[in-house]
Amino acid sequence: MNNPPLRLMLIDDHAVVREGLRAVLEDGNGFTVVAEADSGLDALRQAEAAAPEVILIDLMMPGLSAAESIRRLKHVLPGCNIIVFTSFAEDELLRETLQSGAIGYLLKDASKHDLVSAVRSVALGQPWLHESMQRQLVELLRKPPPVDPYAALTPRERSVLALIGEGLSNRRIAQRLSLTEGTVKGYVSAVLEKLGLSDRTQAALFFNRHST
Repeated sequence: MNNPPLRLMLIDDHAVVREGLRAVLEDGNGFTVVAEADSGLDALRQAEAAAPEVILIDLMMPGLSAAESIRRLKHVLPGCNIIVFTSFAEDELLRETLQSGAIGYLLKDASKHDLVSAVRSVALGQPWLHESMQRQLVELLRKPPPVDPYAALTPRERSVLALIGEGLSNRRIAQRLSLTEGTVKGYVSAVLEKLGLSDRTQAALFFNRHST
């Protein structure tokens, strides 16, 4: 009796990427794509009903960061294993996603053979990294952990930075935190100075890059 196909979920904000992955993975490999999502929140809405065994997730998507999406998906589906499928190979991203619960990290220039091998390995609970990423991980583990980027900020300054990251104006931040607009301006100036940033746009980008 044949085994049922392995159930997959694809998370990427580009439909053409999801379509390409589906075409490759369902091409006689014993896989079936049971759900597609264009963001972490979209994936979380579908996760329990879809019940995937393996999830492939892109790193750069709107809304939740990939690391936070992975943590929440692992909470909802503790038996599901997750592969990061991305164009980015930075040390910080590799460390963050593996610490969040992913056990595979695959670059988008991988061959079809590597893609299929990665999914099969991860389905069995076996970590899978491309050869170049394996070497990178070894080097990464030799390095001390990165300094907390928020270490210089007070709790209130962190709250203000988070709301800047959400795109809120000073007036909206003041309303949210029950502060005066002038006080918020002072916090914003302090955040920019402590982080060495020049404007709110840089602050928002900083927050979205470092938020977990």
